[in-house]
Amino acid sequence: VYDVTTHLTPDQVAIARFWSDDPMLSFTPPGHWIGIAHDLLEEKQAGLDESAEVMMRLGVAMADGFIGCWNAKFKYDYVRPVTVIKKLIDAKWEPLLITPPFPEYPSGHSTESGAAAAVLTAIYGENVAFTDRTHERDGLGTRRFPSFQAAASEAGMSRMYGGIHFRPAIEQGLEQGKCIAQFAIGLRTRSST
Repeated sequence: VYDVTTHLTPDQVAIARFWSDDPMLSFTPPGHWIGIAHDLLEEKQAGLDESAEVMMRLGVAMADGFIGCWNAKFKYDYVRPVTVIKKLIDAKWEPLLITPPFPEYPSGHSTESGAAAAVLTAIYGENVAFTDRTHERDGLGTRRFPSFQAAASEAGMSRMYGGIHFRPAIEQGLEQGKCIAQFAIGLRTRSST
């Protein structure tokens, strides 16, 4: 984390800020993915049945994702990079983003993004390119992705660029979200029966 954050490119800084999704300041991580789904449904001119199914599966997966993530956070109770780096490497180092006041592992953004990407991929397919306009009105521009998984991976890495997560928290969070989403993906609904 120290090596990455002390050599950030302008694009990495932009990625960290784009996916920051701080409560009270902007969309939260689930709100960000709901925004992506909303824009996709609007572009597709989806009907009520499709819209309800997408939002239901996305909502269930992300709610379950937070439950699983926070259970793991307090089970493992890992310290944040800021604690380790300031104590062992560089007392003057500061992360790009504000460090949240709860355990480091796994990454909540990664777990949420892994869950959301798994649901949207299950519904629409592997290689659906899209433009994320979530923060366009906030002046952070848009970002283009070749797939939902690519967006989830970038969201996860944004937390390392921000200096608030170690790589295992990101990688395991993405996997945890993907795993947890399988329940929401498998739910039977009126349109799937």
